[in-house]
Amino acid sequence: MSQPTHPAFISYPKQATFGRNLPKNKIYEHSGANTRLKELFVEQVEQIVWQYKLAPETINLPAKPGVPEIQVFAIQLKTPELNLDVLRCIDGAVQFPVVFELSFDGQTQVVAAYKRPNETDVSRWVLSEYFACGWLPNDAQRAAMPLALDLGGLYEQLLKRLIPLPARGREGLADLVARVELVASKQREVDKTASRLSKEKQFNRKVEINAALRQLQTELEQLSH
Repeated sequence: MSQPTHPAFISYPKQATFGRNLPKNKIYEHSGANTRLKELFVEQVEQIVWQYKLAPETINLPAKPGVPEIQVFAIQLKTPELNLDVLRCIDGAVQFPVVFELSFDGQTQVVAAYKRPNETDVSRWVLSEYFACGWLPNDAQRAAMPLALDLGGLYEQLLKRLIPLPARGREGLADLVARVELVASKQREVDKTASRLSKEKQFNRKVEINAALRQLQTELEQLSH
């Protein structure tokens, strides 16, 4: 038996199959998509299929606050690149956490953002940045769905398989996502400071900037592990 190509490329249970086309105009209606977004859908998206519905009645796991169900959407692309605003628009139209499987030219990529209800207005959802695995052949071996006690635990495990940093000890999903965002912000500071250092001509300033850069790199290293 060959090894799964990526742990986020999941073999979902047959009983969770939903397999319905999701018309683009339905998404426009529920998300208030503007002209630019509609153009992106037309240019980049061939078809959206609501592939799986992971819910108490389909996979026998209890719902959790914020994770009543998890939807898996398969999106057939017309172009190798997909503007993430398209995914944000779909996420905005669907009142559940969503995992996307993008397909183009015989390959698939799994993409998802951490999606949770807004604390002050539970009818609205908060999205993190999107996390993705690399492109995989469509026929690559899929991994078994992770075991979990409830849909919240399942969602956490599905997302952790996409997030580029390993979780620390008992670090929960929200804390891990916050740390990933801090790492990205710190990396931008490092790049900006390195760029300043390369342009600086004065020796004294170079020494100062270099010290600041070393400090930032240390902080980045600590956040990343």
